[in-house]
Amino acid sequence: MENNEYLEVFIEESKEHIQSLNNQLLVLENEPENMDTIGEIFRSAHTLKGMSATMGYKDLADLTHNMENVLDAARNDQVKITSEIIDMIFQAVDQLEGMVLDIVEGGDGASDVQELVQTLQTIENNQDIENLNESTMAADNEPKPANNEQVYFNQLDQFELAIIDQSKENGFENLEVKIKLNENCLLKAARVYMVFEVLEQIGEVIKADPTVQELEEENFDLQFHVLIVTKDSPEEVQQKILKVSEIEEVTVSMFKQDKNAQGDDNEQNIAENEQSTDGVKESPKSKNAEGKKKTGKGVTSKTIRVNIDRLDGLMNLFEELVIDRGRLEQISANLKNAELQETVERMTRISGDLQSIILNMRMVPIEQVFNRFPRMVRQLSKDLGKKIKLDIVGAETELDRTVIDEIGDPLVHLIRNALDHGIETPEKRQASGKKEEGDLLLEAYHSGNHVFIEISDDGAGINREKVLDKAISNHVITEEEAKQLTDKQVYQLIMSSGFSTADKISDVSGRGVGLDVVKNTIESLGGTITIESEEGKGSLFSIQLPLTLSIISVLLVEVEKEKYAVPLSSIIETAIISKSEILNAHNKKVIDFRGKVVPLIDLKNVFEVPTEGQGDELYSIVIIRKGDKMAGLVVDTFIGQQEIVLKSLGDYLGDVFAISGATILGDGQVALIVDTNTLIN
Repeated sequence: MENNEYLEVFIEESKEHIQSLNNQLLVLENEPENMDTIGEIFRSAHTLKGMSATMGYKDLADLTHNMENVLDAARNDQVKITSEIIDMIFQAVDQLEGMVLDIVEGGDGASDVQELVQTLQTIENNQDIENLNESTMAADNEPKPANNEQVYFNQLDQFELAIIDQSKENGFENLEVKIKLNENCLLKAARVYMVFEVLEQIGEVIKADPTVQELEEENFDLQFHVLIVTKDSPEEVQQKILKVSEIEEVTVSMFKQDKNAQGDDNEQNIAENEQSTDGVKESPKSKNAEGKKKTGKGVTSKTIRVNIDRLDGLMNLFEELVIDRGRLEQISANLKNAELQETVERMTRISGDLQSIILNMRMVPIEQVFNRFPRMVRQLSKDLGKKIKLDIVGAETELDRTVIDEIGDPLVHLIRNALDHGIETPEKRQASGKKEEGDLLLEAYHSGNHVFIEISDDGAGINREKVLDKAISNHVITEEEAKQLTDKQVYQLIMSSGFSTADKISDVSGRGVGLDVVKNTIESLGGTITIESEEGKGSLFSIQLPLTLSIISVLLVEVEKEKYAVPLSSIIETAIISKSEILNAHNKKVIDFRGKVVPLIDLKNVFEVPTEGQGDELYSIVIIRKGDKMAGLVVDTFIGQQEIVLKSLGDYLGDVFAISGATILGDGQVALIVDTNTLIN
């Protein structure tokens, strides 16, 4: 199966349908009478069933088939949607997701689904038993045909009757065909299509019961009836249809017209029939073909699925192009040839546009991460006995695929933390004058070359004194330092390693693991996280992330003969100061920068660069920031701003302190990229 050319498409579409099921079930829970939502869920389950059966994943197909039956009963008002039924369907969706993940990892998607299947069948069968008496009573009250045989086509309109009369005159037979499918038939619509294809080869279909549309939507049990005009005998028609697989029974009989039955001769039906040039009803096959003719200019899809590996390959090639572009710019500047400079400038503009297109191709909506949270919040609310309303804003905000893949787990941790430690129980909220239901807001938006993700709640907030006591007892800070910290600095302490203010370890918000894991992941993506809180009012966690990680803007600096790149996203400004402006505080060199004491970090000492000669009287300083903390990097020379390609150093060199990667410059030299977050720590 791993070599199947359709496997990737199956996996992607299965994930989309499972997400659709999750989203629509949450809507249905609030609007259990919404038939449109039930229809959407039914269609997703039905499509997933067909795909699974086609690919040979029997357990997936069985489970979705039984889900579909329950939903079909709900569509037909035979089952009333309750919270218990929704919980059961959610369990089924969870198991479906697990089976799809197993397929992704190379498994066969097999799972023990019998218990869930039986539960879903019980839901369906109980309703059938309850409705059996009603349907039997209704049937008893209906007049029966004199010959005790069911009459299926006793309501033909005048146009259809005219076709039948004319066909008899021309020597054709009018046959009623009853087809019954096997009980284990999974692709009913496909079998119907194949039956109609056989019928159209031997004659013309006049009418179908259920209707063509209902047959296409599989809105029928296991049997259907067709009225056909043909020159074949009933036995020949029967034999040809039985050649179609998964057909259990075929009954063919001569059509007997009920003379007492009046046709439905309303103008609309006649007008619809007159549109058919050959005087027959449309089959699923002919209807689709005719639809293409009638619609004129068809609507074509403007999107295609592209494997992310192909985009990564394209990005790698473009990164090489950026390196060569820088080399050409350097050569052009040295040679000062007018034609060469003009050509290089044009190439720079075109490659800049190409860069924007390629980066946009890699951008995906953050909705791919956000869409898992409504379901998670629903379940955790039940587990914690809390009432929580989740609002999501800005799900369409786009981020680089690389960032999207990494940001999911930190957000899960922060949301769990807000639900467990932030929002109070309904009783506590009422006691403090709040409404029972807590509000949780998840928001994303663009700002400059960054994306901000904010998680806010109207819960209990952060207790400053509790945080300080814990920080002091854990030897994170001293009592003297605690007195000088601002509220923001205090809140940042909860990101310290192993830090937790919880009175007891909880399975919900991380099992005692602190928020330092969240902080480290976000910083590894070149981002930052800040916390604002007001005790009794709530908290706000704000994450700032770069739009992309592969091509970044940097300030190139020189230290002795070596070149380094400092990311522009972390730079406040540059400055040149005299030696006399450098002060000493706690055995560290500092400067007074706009009224703030900023420590100096000499890159020569950090990277152990061999020094030649005496230091100058003037120092070139790059002021960098991480959250509320600042530092000044001491360098020899500012070279200038440039876009560079971030390349990993790989495993060969291991972890190099304060270096996040390297890049190749236009003159062929390698410049190391400074990890400013590590330096400030």
